[in-house]
Amino acid sequence: MSKKTIRDIDLKGKRVFVRCDFNVPMDENKNITDNRRIVSAIPTIKYLIDQGCKIVLSSHLGRPKGEFKKEFSLAPVAVELSKQLGQEVLMAKDVIGEDAKRLSENLQPGQVMLLENVRFHKEETDNDPEFAKKLASYGEIFVNDAFGTAHRAHASTEGVAHYIPAVSGFLIEKELKFLGEALENPERPFVSILGGSKVSDKIAVIDSLLEKVNVLLIGGGMAYTFFKALGYSVGNSICEDDKIDLAKELMEKAKAKNVKMLLPVDNKLGKEFSANTETMIVDRDSIPDGWEGLDIGPKTIELYSEELRKAKTIIWNGTVGVAEFDLFATGTNELAKVLAESDATTIIGGGDTAAAVQKAGLADKMTHVSTGGGASLEFLEGKKLPGIECLMDK
Repeated sequence: MSKKTIRDIDLKGKRVFVRCDFNVPMDENKNITDNRRIVSAIPTIKYLIDQGCKIVLSSHLGRPKGEFKKEFSLAPVAVELSKQLGQEVLMAKDVIGEDAKRLSENLQPGQVMLLENVRFHKEETDNDPEFAKKLASYGEIFVNDAFGTAHRAHASTEGVAHYIPAVSGFLIEKELKFLGEALENPERPFVSILGGSKVSDKIAVIDSLLEKVNVLLIGGGMAYTFFKALGYSVGNSICEDDKIDLAKELMEKAKAKNVKMLLPVDNKLGKEFSANTETMIVDRDSIPDGWEGLDIGPKTIELYSEELRKAKTIIWNGTVGVAEFDLFATGTNELAKVLAESDATTIIGGGDTAAAVQKAGLADKMTHVSTGGGASLEFLEGKKLPGIECLMDK
């Protein structure tokens, strides 16, 4: 971690503007259904309270596209935060309006307030300098702890760093530690599981990981593009015909780099894409017309589990089947169990994979579950993340 964190500067009694990632799922009654991102922010906020800081928190929620929409209000987050912190979190009615200004000016040391959804202003995603300047006026120091949006150069994630000194919170520090160490200096064998529906979403990741891993296990919808590249028929399975040559190149690259790249040997098929369709299990060279592959089969689970049991470092990004349907979550759940029992460093790369591991009740058995889907993906690709780059170097 080459960037400064809140530990590296004197924060005593300072006004601090903190960007968190409170983009949490809610049901139709505005009850938060998964509070992991809120809980992950608590250590940073508590540290700032202990330093006697006056704390202004900000976040986005959903995609309100630059206008006020009540269903995207952060008010339920303020309630949950108050519960988690054991003290009241004041909720502003706006972002840079009169109410937010008044609350921030009256903050006492150790008090916490939350601004309304920053994405109620389109200037946020435009990274508008004037808007960033107004946000920066809430603090003498900027603390970025929103790993989930670190790959976006928005006003509250990158823009504010142009006006006040910027450091990371403990969550970003933790994310960079686990993801960074796994990529820079992994204990070997280093195995990666890559799933998800499309090869096109993961090209850069596969390419980057082929330089680093010993074994690459492919699952999810993207496997069928590889099957087609091997000359198998894929029935109605998702397949990117324009990426077949690329799939061939990636398999060649794996061979050249001496990376064991494994594809499913059997698959669980569905007659249609639904939660209660007719199913069958077939070997990968026998997918009939009119059926689509929606999960890995039992032989593949065994083959992949064997590789994972030998691993010392495991990074997993993307479910290996349509895990939101219980019928096709078996592969994902069985591999999650192997990771949960493993002594290896196990890192779950956010998004759907994190949700699936959480649903299986195994999240706390992993070394690290990332809070950022897109951000961890871009980090694995070796890209620079604007929300990290803008922080002060140690």
